[in-house]
Amino acid sequence: MPAKYVYMTEGKQSDVKHAKYMMIPKKSVLVADRGYQGFKMMYQWNKDEIIFVVMLKESIKYDQVKELALAEENDEHIIKDEIIKLTGEQTKTNYPENLRRVAIYNEKEKRVIEIITNNFTWPASTISELYKQRWMIEIFFKELKEHLKIKSFIGTSENAMWIQSATGGWTAMITLLLLRYLKEIAKYGCSLSNLIAFLRMNLFVKIDLTHWLDSPFKPPEEFSFDNRQENLF
Repeated sequence: MPAKYVYMTEGKQSDVKHAKYMMIPKKSVLVADRGYQGFKMMYQWNKDEIIFVVMLKESIKYDQVKELALAEENDEHIIKDEIIKLTGEQTKTNYPENLRRVAIYNEKEKRVIEIITNNFTWPASTISELYKQRWMIEIFFKELKEHLKIKSFIGTSENAMWIQSATGGWTAMITLLLLRYLKEIAKYGCSLSNLIAFLRMNLFVKIDLTHWLDSPFKPPEEFSFDNRQENLF
């Protein structure tokens, strides 16, 4: 059972400050952005048998202990797999053991992403795929901000802002998940933004949604109660 944790703070507060309060079960696998890079906390995760895969900050200093060979069938985007030891005065004190560093070339963004982990047995391709799946969350929230914007608030008191941010946020996430699902099952290929625009244009039109998703430009046939939209799910 995956751990569930939601904690709302002001935007200016750092992620790593609150990550230390998370109750993570032993032997969990934790994949996180560099905002969660706190070596003292990560060392405690290591003691608790928690496997972590975290993006490495560029400013972190380290020495190579051993370079690991890349498998022939490995992901071509993996350019480095090595065991390292932190050399910074504070970081080596907070995390005195070795770490594994995997460097991956992100072709879309034309840059190298460096990942550190305390797992030394999984293939580098597995480490890469784990972080790739985490990056899908970033894409999801990027789409959320682009397509489902909150333009104004009804109330401006602190309590009103909390309520609207929480309910609006969950509603937006559920909406976007449904939209992505519709995009996946649609036979007619279109971008998510186009799908949203088409749906807005047809909000008050009686259509069979399953047929419309496959042929959005075909004139709708006579609406029948025997073939209603609730059958979609």
